[in-house]
Amino acid sequence: MLYPQQNRIRQALDLSGFWQFQLDPEGVGEAEGWARGLPAPRTIAVPGSWNEQFADTRDYLDAAWYATVVEAPPSWRGQRVFLRVGSANYAAAVWVNGAPVGAHEGGHLPFACDVTEHLSWDGPTSIAIRVDNTLLPSRVPPGAAGGGAAGFLRGYPATTFDFFPYAGLHRPVILYAVPPLHLADVTVTTTVEDGTGVVRVTARASEPWAGAGALTLAAETGPITAALAFADGRAEATLRVPGARLWGPGDPHLYPLTVALHDDGRVADTYTLEVGIRTVEVRGDRLLLNGEPIFLKGFGKHEDFPVNGRGLNLPLLVKDNALLKWIGANSYRTSHYPYAEEALRLADREGILIIDETPAVGLGFADDEGLIRQRREQCLRQIDELVARDKNHPCVIGWCVANEPFPAAFGQPANEDDPAVKIGLDFLDALAARARALDPTRPVTISALHGTPLSWLRLCDIVCLNRYYGWYTQAGQPAAGTAVLARELDDVHAALGKPLALTEFGADTIAGHHSIPPEMFSEEYQVEFLRGYLDVAAARPFVVGLHVWNFADFKTAQGIIRPGGLNQKGVFTRDRRPKMAAHFLRERWGGGAPG
Repeated sequence: MLYPQQNRIRQALDLSGFWQFQLDPEGVGEAEGWARGLPAPRTIAVPGSWNEQFADTRDYLDAAWYATVVEAPPSWRGQRVFLRVGSANYAAAVWVNGAPVGAHEGGHLPFACDVTEHLSWDGPTSIAIRVDNTLLPSRVPPGAAGGGAAGFLRGYPATTFDFFPYAGLHRPVILYAVPPLHLADVTVTTTVEDGTGVVRVTARASEPWAGAGALTLAAETGPITAALAFADGRAEATLRVPGARLWGPGDPHLYPLTVALHDDGRVADTYTLEVGIRTVEVRGDRLLLNGEPIFLKGFGKHEDFPVNGRGLNLPLLVKDNALLKWIGANSYRTSHYPYAEEALRLADREGILIIDETPAVGLGFADDEGLIRQRREQCLRQIDELVARDKNHPCVIGWCVANEPFPAAFGQPANEDDPAVKIGLDFLDALAARARALDPTRPVTISALHGTPLSWLRLCDIVCLNRYYGWYTQAGQPAAGTAVLARELDDVHAALGKPLALTEFGADTIAGHHSIPPEMFSEEYQVEFLRGYLDVAAARPFVVGLHVWNFADFKTAQGIIRPGGLNQKGVFTRDRRPKMAAHFLRERWGGGAPG
């Protein structure tokens, strides 16, 4: 899961750009040999969602093929060469020079294939990737055929979630070379002892190797070093940083850390990453960052923008982080899937706190037992891959293992005796346990909708609630909605004694629509709605975070409650123009200057 890196030993070639592309609605491509050449291709941009690039692909979610050619640098001979796909929604299979080299299921997370034996060294190498985004009930998130969201959310395409099911190669495809003996993984954890930063590093080699290595941390007072002694391909060491600058929103200081493998007295491999020294802890009903209470101000978001869809958009990342600071936010949740690694690297540098979420949205537990078992296995794999990818980012302060799971009836009060509640409890308990086992340094949560059983909420270190009183219920009555919210927050805290965060709350708002007195869909109503929620939270010290839904309007399936195929709960429009609510939040949250 180490992101490909270019240095004096490692080499990387980003294959982003124009690829060949062809739809395969009949599923004949593999049998007809498309891995060796597409019969009738057109040009497509990678990364990017195919739904946004052509008129005839907007709602197409079945199989499609990507193809390109690359010249492998002759200097790479003797190295191990991998092809890394940053994100392919949903299932992908890869061929190099017509030979199958790997496959992966589950969008939003990377996978790599060893292609060393399949490259051409005296001419072009062909690469073909088949991507299939069919909405099936056995996948995560599931298609609506096996149960799903409430009827009013049903739309076209038939999702169990309220955002568009973008398809394609959404992040860079990278060809990279490493030495035969190389660093396969690095894990960094940090603590603080009496003002001294403690950086613990575990390195894993690509084979069960016994040998030496070294760590070098670049500190203000000079390099801090430690030796690594590998046994069976694994080594651990600790670095101590006196008077360490602790990473946080006010000072997102990063220390460059270089990990090296030594073989026969030479540096056989080296990898550098940025380390933020910080601690995250839940104590009682408080969330602590570096031992001090922290209050999360921010949003749920989506990777969504016109033309590129969910495809990586670096200028948009910079723009959105600037807007977060302008509005006074310090955090967001990667609703409802892992975001691009580039987004996390930028958050590391900008001091933005992130609740990192798996793609487990739309999960119900009244379906066929076999379907539930398949989803559980996929969810566990997604947690494994997510933690392996993002564990070293200081910006990540918690893992969210599911968004809005529901027992039998979507959004209705749960009966703890319902068999679906017990099935869901066992399922979610397995996910939370897996996340804690892989990373005991961060809290684990579930973002819960109306009617979630208390037994499920007890699995959380921070109880994250998605609530829409005053919108989907108490419609047109924001004051009545906040009264219900206040009572529920008090009841949940009394029952669980844990910190609470509101990780979704908002009102659809048509930009430019105004009303006195405030009415639904007007900008005034959105402000009144948000004001009530912020006031309720401010009166309750056990509420440790507010994530407004949503940062910006985003594309959805077509449906009767989604004019223009958009969820319009953003405080910014889809193209990032502020609504009145953005200015209101900036005033409440003490935002800064533009940029």
